[in-house]
Amino acid sequence: MGIIDKLNKDFESRVRLGIMSVLMVNDWVDFTEMKALLNITDGNLASHSSALEKAGYIEVKKEFVGKKPKTSYQVTDLGRVAFKEHLSYLEKLMKS
Repeated sequence: MGIIDKLNKDFESRVRLGIMSVLMVNDWVDFTEMKALLNITDGNLASHSSALEKAGYIEVKKEFVGKKPKTSYQVTDLGRVAFKEHLSYLEKLMKS
């Protein structure tokens, strides 16, 4: 099995790569901030964050602040390990 086969397919999308990158260096990031940082649509963020949540890589918290809904994201321990491993394989691939 080559290095490229070890890359995590869950992180192949640029949006998912962006979500994980933001969450690796921040505790909680809300929907509006994440959307602005990545310059993506509501639907794009919702679908990709849902996929990462299903994989167990991020936690999604939905709450109400006053009468407004607020969605926030945080990387899980599993997500942190998986993303670091993915980055490690990317570095190895660049050095080969």
